[in-house]
Amino acid sequence: MASKFHLEIVTPDRMFYDDEVEMAVVRTTEGDVGILDEHISMVAPLKIGKIKIKKDGSLKEAAIAGGFVKVVQGATTIIADAAEWPEEIDIQRAEEAKQRAEKRLVADGSGIDTIRAEIALKKAINRLEVSEIRKR
Repeated sequence: MASKFHLEIVTPDRMFYDDEVEMAVVRTTEGDVGILDEHISMVAPLKIGKIKIKKDGSLKEAAIAGGFVKVVQGATTIIADAAEWPEEIDIQRAEEAKQRAEKRLVADGSGIDTIRAEIALKKAINRLEVSEIRKR
């Protein structure tokens, strides 16, 4: 049996996850990082992406909308802007957000904040990709 560590994922709205796990994989600004028990201590910013959690041999995935990960001996804490399990994602709402962001990005010279539109597009695409997991 693989050794475990404590994983806590917190969002502004709720305690998203709080349990002992075998592994977590997060997307930092420097690339994907796999975290196992006794991982070296670190703090890193997270990109919009997926988190993969391995517990008791099974893998779960969730959508994460940026934040930070902190790893210290035996514990990992993720503070995320938002986190959703595949079954929590409103697919229609995510598709509409994607379409709105795409329209904003093609609008020419209308003063739309391009960076905000790009972030909204990335979040919507990430949510749609994670929602596909529940269809498997």
